[in-house]
Amino acid sequence: MIQVLLVHHFSLLRSGLAALLNKAPDMEVRDVPWSNAPGRLRSLRADVCVVDLDGPEGPEGGSVAELCRHMPKADCGLLVLATPGRPGVLRRAYDAHALGFVNKDATPQKLMEGIRNVAAGRRYVDESLAHDLLRAADMPLTARELSVLSLAARGATVSEIAGRLHLSCGTIRNYMSAITRKTGARNRVDAIRISQGAGWV
Repeated sequence: MIQVLLVHHFSLLRSGLAALLNKAPDMEVRDVPWSNAPGRLRSLRADVCVVDLDGPEGPEGGSVAELCRHMPKADCGLLVLATPGRPGVLRRAYDAHALGFVNKDATPQKLMEGIRNVAAGRRYVDESLAHDLLRAADMPLTARELSVLSLAARGATVSEIAGRLHLSCGTIRNYMSAITRKTGARNRVDAIRISQGAGWV
């Protein structure tokens, strides 16, 4: 039996997807919000952790990093649900050592196929995300820079970003300077505009 931990912000979507996956004869699914995910991963011996990184209330970089820190100890593979045209999300997932990448518009059968592959330790890439995954590999920004930029794009101030990512304000300013330089932008607002146009945030 494959033990699956499903992590999503929205309770209705999370419980519905869990109910669907629980119909598979070889899967047992537990679902949790992001706030409870690291603790649940420690207590549940999950084989696969399925996460949605790119919702409107997507997790901050710190949440993803905290969850991923527990994965090697839990011997758990990461499978990411993603939307095409958002290579920034795929870059964050790749840097988090995700094994599986499934389009959120895929069939339930494709998601189950991805879970079974990741549970067996095999990489699984939905063909509709392959091009974006290649674009993600060429992206000039690091996963941490993408997390900073994603929060900035939501309107967070330097101090708010620092608090959410548990970093100093000076470190956040340094990240924003690097982002501006790497994107060829004139300022923070221009960097956000360029990155949103490229699908990075």
